[in-house]
Amino acid sequence: MPRRLKPHLLHASFRPDAELNFDEYPFNIPAVRELDNIEFHPNVTFFVGENGSGKSTVMEALAIALGFGPEGGTKNVQFRTVESVSPLHEVLRVARGVPQPKDGYFLRAESFFNVASYMDEVGYVDGYGGSLHARSHGESFMAVLLHKLKGNGLYLLDEPEAALSPSRQLAALSAIHQLVEDSSQFVIATHSPILLSYPHAKIIQFDRAGISEVAYEDTEHYAVTRDFLNNHPRRLEQLLSDDEDPGD
Repeated sequence: MPRRLKPHLLHASFRPDAELNFDEYPFNIPAVRELDNIEFHPNVTFFVGENGSGKSTVMEALAIALGFGPEGGTKNVQFRTVESVSPLHEVLRVARGVPQPKDGYFLRAESFFNVASYMDEVGYVDGYGGSLHARSHGESFMAVLLHKLKGNGLYLLDEPEAALSPSRQLAALSAIHQLVEDSSQFVIATHSPILLSYPHAKIIQFDRAGISEVAYEDTEHYAVTRDFLNNHPRRLEQLLSDDEDPGD
């Protein structure tokens, strides 16, 4: 099946009848206020930005609005170990393309341990190639990409690089590409300059000004990583130097 030309997920917007208080969380986050401006790429859309910029908040709301549980997994996995979900999903409307995807998954790094435990409890491990707790954190992430995701799907990944070494991030990039080639669409929140390098993608920057589309080489992730690797002796000297003379 060829790469998608039209997205499964087209765009998201606030419901016309929603009562929004932009002085309260999460609507006081600049990127959340401009959520209406996000148009999703048919292959991969990346969310990038500093911690606290709203990436995971928007990702969580999208996932719940699409029918996934707040902690991740397939749409059949509906549980909450903590009640910390923002109300954003309640006022969100998602526009979907046709035909609908045949597969779907929400991978959330911070709660993936809970999903793995749930899979063990209910005995559904064959779809992952065995128990996720019987392997390392990184290997369990890769098991999702390599075994669980079947293609022609809509997949939301929140910081999937959290447990992956650089070489495993490269392997994840290859797995994502294979799924894109099998008519899948991804929305990925990430800090990884490796994952962000994927060419068939749109990168959405979350910052204090709101949201904007940026090129890969214009992301801070690329610029900071490149600068450090090319100048690491000098950068380490600057970072680790003691500005004060201990004799003063």
